[in-house]
Amino acid sequence: MTSSAAPSASAVSVLALAPVVPVVVIDDAADAVPLARALVAGGLPAIEVTLRTPAALDAIRAIAAEVPDAVVGAGTVISRAGVAKAVGAGARFLVSPGWTPALLDAMQGSGVPFLPGVSTASEVVALLEQGVREMKFFPAEAAGGTAYLKSLAGPLPQARFCPTGGISLASAPSYLALPNVGCVGGTWMLPPDALAAGDWARVENLAREAAALQRP
Repeated sequence: MTSSAAPSASAVSVLALAPVVPVVVIDDAADAVPLARALVAGGLPAIEVTLRTPAALDAIRAIAAEVPDAVVGAGTVISRAGVAKAVGAGARFLVSPGWTPALLDAMQGSGVPFLPGVSTASEVVALLEQGVREMKFFPAEAAGGTAYLKSLAGPLPQARFCPTGGISLASAPSYLALPNVGCVGGTWMLPPDALAAGDWARVENLAREAAALQRP
């Protein structure tokens, strides 16, 4: 992939960037660039770096500056301050595990696409009232999985989701087959032992396997 062909989160829906979005926890910012390059080389350009570690913002900055083919976003965004810091570091999309009116207001004013987290029908309806139609479904497996999302599709067909939480290579196709699912988030292409060893070739191979999953 060349930089001219890199997808833009500002031009298209986050849900359309790739069938699978890697959910990355980075403990050492020095790992950010080689990890992102491996994921992009494997066909997964949209990368969610979670704000769970002190290294996360530096990791986002590094990926934004040095991996032009990546569309780097911030996950675990839970506050106004988190929104501002993530966008300031170069995040091109935002993902939250849940939402409040204040957090939603901050994300809507951020200037970048966002996926607020939901796990109930009432939360979905509340977001639809605010004009938000794209959401993260979390924690996907624990909250009811494909059966729950299938049930939501009937009364709430206008809502579309990125399910995340407990999804694997084996279960991802059943999610992607649902009409209200645009992509899935996962960590299975990022095994802890490969990250600890800096085995970026293995990460690239696992990313390529994940990228081969297609929406029907």
